[in-house]
Amino acid sequence: MATDTSLTGVDSPAVTRWFTALDLEFTAPLRFRRIGHGYSNLTYRVTDAADRAWVLRRPPLGTLLSSAHDVVREARIMAAQAGTGVPIPRIIGVTTDPEFCDAPLVLMEFIDGLVVDTMEIATALSPEDRGRIARNLPGTLAKIHAVDLEQTGLRDLASHKPYAQRQLRRWAGQWDLSKTRESPELDALTERLTVTAPEQREICLVHGDFHLRNLITAPQTGAVTAVLDWELATLGDPLADMGSLLTYWPERGEDPGALFAASTLDGFPDRAELARLYLDATGRDPAALRYWHAFGLWKLAIIAEGVLRRATTEPQNRSAAETPTTTQIDALVAHAHAIADTANT
Repeated sequence: MATDTSLTGVDSPAVTRWFTALDLEFTAPLRFRRIGHGYSNLTYRVTDAADRAWVLRRPPLGTLLSSAHDVVREARIMAAQAGTGVPIPRIIGVTTDPEFCDAPLVLMEFIDGLVVDTMEIATALSPEDRGRIARNLPGTLAKIHAVDLEQTGLRDLASHKPYAQRQLRRWAGQWDLSKTRESPELDALTERLTVTAPEQREICLVHGDFHLRNLITAPQTGAVTAVLDWELATLGDPLADMGSLLTYWPERGEDPGALFAASTLDGFPDRAELARLYLDATGRDPAALRYWHAFGLWKLAIIAEGVLRRATTEPQNRSAAETPTTTQIDALVAHAHAIADTANT
């Protein structure tokens, strides 16, 4: 997409006034380019005439579910982690002022680096580079789960009641609001996950959507330099994040379906190695991982159904990302049932 001084979802003159109110050093005109994929919060790279860069984030256009896409909450979570060792862009400003926006806006620093969010980028990497990047993911996740909730002021971010039950209620409710059809198999999976939910043993900050495309990495070392997209972050069971990472990590020989297939390329480790690296770093019990892997696939199927609904009913929310199909969503549900079948073996 070409860089422009205006773009759907951005009021360039209003954002320019906001930059001035923030006392930022910049040279007009500001230019905007949509970055990222999918139907999450909309993200833009903002550049000025002197080639300085920032990142602007706002909710999607159209009608949203009430609990979704809260960029102000997301900015609070990110700002709270400054100084913790978790790599996060610095939050520069947040506004809900109608003088500057028709929806909340968050401005953050631009971090240059490599985002492996397309197959073209992934295939251009050497197997060695792929391996270096992937093996940094579990350690980064462990840093997130080590964040001190008291020191960061995040202890009140969410309920401390059992996480699995909270998430099951939330996402089952999202399914009821998002679904485009009935799905007995998904309903059966919901019941299955409810009955087999593991006991909660600790409360940590969890990212909620941790995977390869939500990270910026250093091209030479593979180190994670920024964790992005915190809109689903909450307090809960840290193994849920590891289950989410496994969810987004198809292996060679598997049909990735609606999933990003980069992890099937040579050099990327398999799910077992990722799990081992995380468990070695944290000492956590691996017994619940299969549950959380199945749960992650269930949640992804519900998210994908919501994307399908918005793409069908709200054409203004269409993006370059491929809209999932009902066949792909059903495949996620079937995979989750298969993972759950092995949970006690």
